[in-house]
Amino acid sequence: MKQPPLIAHIIFRLDFGGLENGLVNLINNMPDEKYRHAIICVSDYTDFRKRIHKSNVEVYALHKKPGNDLGVYFRLWKLLRKLKPTIVHTRNLGTIEYSIPAMFAGVKYRIHGEHGRDMSDIDGTNKKYIFLRRFYNLFLHRFVALSKDLERWLLNSVGINSKKVAQLYNGVDLRRFNYKVDEPSLLDEYFKLRIDDLLIGTVGRLQAEKDQATLIKAFALAIDNLQKHNVKLLIIGDGPEKQALEDIAAKTGVSESVIFLGARDDIPNLLTALDIFVLPSRGEGISNTILEAMACGLPVIATKVGGNPELVDENVTGLLVPVNNSESMAEALLSYIKDTKQVKRHGLAGRKRVEALFSLDKMIENYTQVYDSLLVTNGK
Repeated sequence: MKQPPLIAHIIFRLDFGGLENGLVNLINNMPDEKYRHAIICVSDYTDFRKRIHKSNVEVYALHKKPGNDLGVYFRLWKLLRKLKPTIVHTRNLGTIEYSIPAMFAGVKYRIHGEHGRDMSDIDGTNKKYIFLRRFYNLFLHRFVALSKDLERWLLNSVGINSKKVAQLYNGVDLRRFNYKVDEPSLLDEYFKLRIDDLLIGTVGRLQAEKDQATLIKAFALAIDNLQKHNVKLLIIGDGPEKQALEDIAAKTGVSESVIFLGARDDIPNLLTALDIFVLPSRGEGISNTILEAMACGLPVIATKVGGNPELVDENVTGLLVPVNNSESMAEALLSYIKDTKQVKRHGLAGRKRVEALFSLDKMIENYTQVYDSLLVTNGK
């Protein structure tokens, strides 16, 4: 019996992150009879690989050395010659160069996904990076843009032919991420929270581009405007900025109201415990955490960057604020803290929006169409 075509997904590292989460969701939910999958990590992988439920998916590591490691191209070429995939799918600027060894290894179709711009090129104007994408375009059959913002940028700034660009959104598992339930949370026991506490939360790696610092400052400004409050801020994630963020919480006098939960693997449960979700990042492609929060029936406050305005329907499912602006974010927080009916109204609208536009089934369907289009157009 003939096996389905193999797709080799090339990413820099398989670890906790939005890009990686989307890839694992794609592999776990795509029908086995359509495509087989393998993941090739330029550097290495972590226990995140255990989230792959299918037993026939192999994960490989090329163990790229820091700096220039010319040997990684040979190791990739050799592996691809062994695997013989029909499609190679690279993601983001850090892997686009591997389309060339894929071509020399005889891989018939090569796709590159743009999930979000580099933080060193947040507005997409870096001439070197634009040139690189134009150059590697010569070796690619399709670009996949995960937001309309990225699609416009590929077309207008990078200059990719519209026939080569497909735009699709990430999807969220609506069974795993669901409505808030009216029962005591485990958080109440672990962190001595009261059942009537209003919980504001964010999820993300603690690093500068995620800008949890602005959120903490905004939270301090917001509760300073309240005579009394039972509001807590939960910061979910870990990273190099943790100590600096704890210092900001202490400096602004909100240490007792800000709880650092660290990296967690029970995000769906934590989201259902929240009342309001905030994403303060300085740049985004399409945020999985926004979609997951909306799926859990939470109103979302997000910065007006990247694909965020495509997810958050302003004043319907959430509020958009300028980047790095604690005053505007504080105003948005206060508008929800003072109006619990709006919290519920926007949260329910967010769930309906995700169901209509951003379901996991829709994402699988769209990716399958992209892969199928190559095989059908060019001959299977």
